[in-house]
Parts: sequence; structure tokens; C-alpha cells
Amino acid sequence: MTGMILDGVLMLLLVAALGYGVRLEKKLAALRAGQQAFASAVTDLNAAAGRAEAALASLRASGQETDLLHDRIIKAREVKAQLESLIARAPAPAAAAPAPATEPARSVPAADVRAAPAPLPSAEDERARRMAALADRIQGLAAPARPAGRNNVAAIVGALTANQSAKQSLNRARRSLDEDLFAA
Repeated sequence: MTGMILDGVLMLLLVAALGYGVRLEKKLAALRAGQQAFASAVTDLNAAAGRAEAALASLRASGQETDLLHDRIIKAREVKAQLESLIARAPAPAAAAPAPATEPARSVPAADVRAAPAPLPSAEDERARRMAALADRIQGLAAPARPAGRNNVAAIVGALTANQSAKQSLNRARRSLDEDLFAA
């Protein structure tokens, strides 16, 4: 009888071990699933770290570009201040230049003279007017000169006109650059 009791106890212990083994297997399966989830989380974290490093490098490059742009803006402001001071120190434009002696005086009909206020000329218009007045003065001074001198005066006037056109083009480009710089 002791043999049967011992067999019974052994069977109970085997059933308990079997139940414990099933429970242990379930825990191990959950642990394996957690380990796989952890491995995928580590992979995602590694990818995120790579993206963060790339973003940081991009941010550093953007910072350097920003510093360069800031330096350019500061230099542009300095140039603008210098130009404004030069414009402020520029001599006032002469009144109307006297007409050359070779042209007859023109009479202006009373209907053409109006009291309407004229719009203020821009800096480019004022400069063009001053250049035209200078060209008229040069031509007026060259009138008594020899015919060969007239060719020189015409060349000088042509050069002044070309120079003025180039300056106007440069001023338009500078304004466009200023607008682009200060718009950002």
C-alpha cells in the first residue's frame, strides 16, 4: 500500500510539475515576445538617433548659412548707410542749365503752364537730369571748339550716357537684392 501511496504522490507531483511547466512556458513565450518588441524598439531608436544626427548636421549647416547671411545683411546695411551719407553730402543740383547759344529760345504757350504740383523726382530721375544737364553744359562748352573737339564731346556724352545706363541697371539690381535680403 505504501507503494500505491507513493505512486499517487508521485503522480500528483508530476501533474503539479506539468502545470508548473505549462505556466512557465507561457511566461517564457511572453518574455520572448517582449524581447522581440524590445529589439524592434532598439532598432527604431537607432534609426531615430541616425535621423537626429542628420538633422543636427543640417541644423549646423543652416546655422553657418544664417551667419553668412547675417554678415551679408550687416555689410549691406553698412553700404546703405555709406550711400545715404554720400547722397546727403552730394552738392545740390544746379538750377536749370542755360540753353546753348546755338539753339533759339523756345516760347512756352500759356496753356502749357499749369499750377499743378509736379511729383517729386526719384533719385534715379534726379541723377539722370543732372547727367543730362552736365552733357548740355559739356556740349555748350564745346560749341566754340574745333569740329574734331565735337567728336570728342560726342564720345564723352555717349560714355556718360552709357555709364548712367549701367548705374541705373546696377541700382535696380541692388534694390532687388535689398528686397530679397530684407524680405527674408
